[in-house]
Amino acid sequence: MSTLDEREVVFPDVSSADEHGIVAWGKDLDVAHLHAAYSQGIFPWPCDDDYIPWFCPDPRAVLDFDNLHISRSLRRQLKQCDFEFRINTAFAEVITACSKAPRKEQDGTWIEPRMIQTYTEFHDLGFAVSFETWSDNKLVGGMYGVIIDGHFSGESMFHKQTNASKFALINAVMCMQKMGLTWMDIQQLTPLLESFGAHEISRLEFIKRINES
Repeated sequence: MSTLDEREVVFPDVSSADEHGIVAWGKDLDVAHLHAAYSQGIFPWPCDDDYIPWFCPDPRAVLDFDNLHISRSLRRQLKQCDFEFRINTAFAEVITACSKAPRKEQDGTWIEPRMIQTYTEFHDLGFAVSFETWSDNKLVGGMYGVIIDGHFSGESMFHKQTNASKFALINAVMCMQKMGLTWMDIQQLTPLLESFGAHEISRLEFIKRINES
């Protein structure tokens, strides 16, 4: 692990990550750093300190689209909803809503103002995307993430109505399948995504995947 040189965007090899998966520390959070990081399978997770940790954990969680599992009960529930799926019509609203979503065992959020600003700029450049659930012309759920070099990294989800984020996820998978993608990076395994069929792979296998994308 090393401290990131802010004058040029060059990250150390992910094999240098410490036991927590931290590859480097740096002060800057801008679109150049985001692009360089995601291209190598690295992502930022800002904390309260001045320096930002850049992560590539081992193991890494992924969702293979062929293994997507949708329970019968969820299928029935979604059929009864009046949800509408949209893409990239309200990115700033989605990431802001994600920043305010309550998280179990967390007092706050890692999506602080500078992250919202930088990822919104990244969206304007075409790299960050939002998958949205609308109902009665109101944004009620969604997720956002980053698409670079043929792979998608999911960042966060939110819902204001039951199953709204699940609806966004399912439709996002179908959308990405049409784009030719076959899997998505979810960074860390959660019970929700595990129920959809997500699983963990080694960091070595993950890096192999993004290099082959």
